[in-house]
Amino acid sequence: MAEGKNKFPPSPQTDWAYFLDMDGTLIEIADTPEGIVIDDSLLGLIWRLHAACGGAVALVSGRTLADLDRRVNRRSRDVALPMAGQHGLERRSGAGQVLTRAAPSAAKDVIARHFASVVARHPGLRLEDKGLTVAIHYRQAPRLAGYVHRTLQGLVKGDQGLYLQKGKRVVEVKPAGFDKGTAIEEYMKEEPFRGRRPVFIGDDVTDEHGFAVVERLQGLSVKVGPGKTGARYRLPGVAAVRAWLGKAIGEQHEHS
Repeated sequence: MAEGKNKFPPSPQTDWAYFLDMDGTLIEIADTPEGIVIDDSLLGLIWRLHAACGGAVALVSGRTLADLDRRVNRRSRDVALPMAGQHGLERRSGAGQVLTRAAPSAAKDVIARHFASVVARHPGLRLEDKGLTVAIHYRQAPRLAGYVHRTLQGLVKGDQGLYLQKGKRVVEVKPAGFDKGTAIEEYMKEEPFRGRRPVFIGDDVTDEHGFAVVERLQGLSVKVGPGKTGARYRLPGVAAVRAWLGKAIGEQHEHS
């Protein structure tokens, strides 16, 4: 991966397939997972893009499917947006079928219980048990980053069924074998995504799996913000992402 000055992506088209990360891509990252704000302007943009692209728009996030549904599908609609949650471990297909790619792990539960006592001693840490995965957030206690990573590496070491997924001031324990890239691959085998040029936009190291798959499929990989990446293109921030997506449906959005 390189830090390079990736070029601005070409003008978006409605015959492409769009895969969009949420936090840090469509919305600003908040201090806590619950603190995000999904405004009506964004919801309108997502649903108008979804309609213009014949349904070939999916969210691909580390959040749970239930959390995404509560925030994005909160309006009464006949169709629920395709979404992949928990880094591809759960997914709603384009046809609306919900698929789960792993079973709850006893080893993951042991780690969650261990860190519950750690978090109790360090109020700046936050434990988020998502069911299939468990995340330890240290955004409010960055000095504990090394401790969190070392402890988790020691707990996961030797367990071939688990994988440590690093992110922006968070590290997550998840079942191995599935990620945002595998979710995109699955979508691209289904209608209405099949046969389209895939686009994946993300901001974090968790999105690199998706970038690699999209590049292999001759699509557009777009990194949001600074940092090393395997993505071919780059957008400076959330506002720029929204403005770029708006161009696909002929909308103008102010951004800086």
